[in-house]
Amino acid sequence: MTSKPVRVLLVDDQPLLRTGFRMILEAETDIAVVGESGDGEAAVADTRALQPDVVLMDIRMPRMDGVQATRAITGSARTEAPRVLVLTTFDLDEYVVEALRAGASGFLLKDVPADDLVTAIRTVARGDAVVAPSITRRLLDMFATRLPASDSPTPSSLDHLTDREREVLMLVARGYSNAEIAAELIVSETTVKTHVGNVLSKLSLRDRVQAAVYAYESGLVQPGTL
Repeated sequence: MTSKPVRVLLVDDQPLLRTGFRMILEAETDIAVVGESGDGEAAVADTRALQPDVVLMDIRMPRMDGVQATRAITGSARTEAPRVLVLTTFDLDEYVVEALRAGASGFLLKDVPADDLVTAIRTVARGDAVVAPSITRRLLDMFATRLPASDSPTPSSLDHLTDREREVLMLVARGYSNAEIAAELIVSETTVKTHVGNVLSKLSLRDRVQAAVYAYESGLVQPGTL
């Protein structure tokens, strides 16, 4: 049975960029561009109407920026909210961190190679993050102390985790891969995957990026620590 193509909504205030992304993505048989939006407000409305699987979201736009739009989209009442992949011109943009906190599953630079863009769309669509935890950590280290405190998640939610799950969460936030966590804790990668899955499920987190953000905001990992 042929799987359904990944439905993508393109969001950018520059029509030329949207056209370029559309040309790249429509060349793939397993990806379908279902619409384009020129600003954040339109993106939120179009997401409700078109039900994409992935929203390719520009960060800086008029009317409503990508952070606000991401927050509105990932917090939708839909059974499973679409994944948001944010686009930025600068890889150390403070808006990137805010977008990750708002629910984005990762970010790409606007000059990303075509193959990497396609791979990222597929990766996000299947539920994984496209930002390496080490990059997420670097971003959070730079900006966490200047970002406003979040109302959630709260430190008390850490009580839902076992001691081993806390260890795994700390290592995820510090940039360790599953293989590196397995070596550190002297367990199998399969066991690590199980622990990571349990952490995400217990804390209602979408992916490893959100887990890294949670670890900082809960105080489990402090900015600048290794």
